[in-house]
This record gives sequence, structure tokens and C-alpha cells, in this order.
Amino acid sequence: MTLAAVRPYRPTDHGACRRLWVELTEHHRELYDDPSFGGADPGAEFEEYLTRIDLSGVWVADHAEDGVVGLVGLLLKGRAGEVQPVVVAARHRGQGIARALLAHVAEQAQRRGLKYLTITPASRNVSAIQCLHAAGYQVLSGVELTLDLGRRNNRWRDGLNLHDLRFSY
Repeated sequence: MTLAAVRPYRPTDHGACRRLWVELTEHHRELYDDPSFGGADPGAEFEEYLTRIDLSGVWVADHAEDGVVGLVGLLLKGRAGEVQPVVVAARHRGQGIARALLAHVAEQAQRRGLKYLTITPASRNVSAIQCLHAAGYQVLSGVELTLDLGRRNNRWRDGLNLHDLRFSY
């Protein structure tokens, strides 16, 4: 059982949500061993996110003792929606907060009459993929492929098969 209630984002949540965005960026830096991910000021991307014209809503998980510990947003893509981002503070993971945020954004998408709701987790974020699968995201609706142009020192991992083709991630 979670001690966090999901509610709409308020301007007073800005600092906490910016910190969550930075925490998510730092997690991706670790996943891909790329300290440049998110740029010199990863929190600045949160500012840009809030100004997106396709942003339909932002909700937070407000913990009874610790304040805002989670964030989820809904982007409109025609008659479909995209969840971006979903993040829970590291020390509050495993408490059902991500599931509550995902359930809330799904309810909001249904209220808006959207046909689909998609999310694009990082391919190396196994715990996020497992959480999303458990929350009902079980349809593989698209694949994003990357051509590495050799401008970064990416250390790709081998090991994923799709349609009898081998991919790195």
C-alpha cells in the first residue's frame, strides 16, 4: 500500500519535479555509461517539457511524509497518448507509486477518449520494462532503431532478438 496520493501538478511542485527529472536523467547516464546524457543542466529539460504544446497533463505522487516523490505526464499524439515521463524517487520505488501513477494517467487518457497509450522506456531499463509489463503495457507497438555514427563512446550490449534478428542495446 502506498502512502502517496496522485494529484495534478501545481506550480509549487516545480522544484521537486525538476529534481525527479534530474534523477531520471542521472539514472539514464548510469544505464548507458554516458555522462553527457541530458546535457550540462539536465533539469533544464524539465523546463522545456513544461512548455510542450502536446502536453495534456502532469500529475504527481504526493507522499504523506516526503512530499512529491513521483511524476507522470501525458502527451497527445493525435488520437493516442504517450506517457512521458514516469519517474519515482529511488528511495520510494517498490511501494506501488509507479503503478498508481500509471493507472491514473491511463484513466485520464480514457477520459480524453484516446485509443492507445504508449510509453518508450530505455531498452536497458529492465526494472522499468518489468513494471510497465506488470501494469498492462504488453503490446509491442513500435521499435526505435539507432545507427551509431561513432561520435560517442557508447558501449552497446549484445543480446536482444526480434523477428530472428540480433540487436545490441
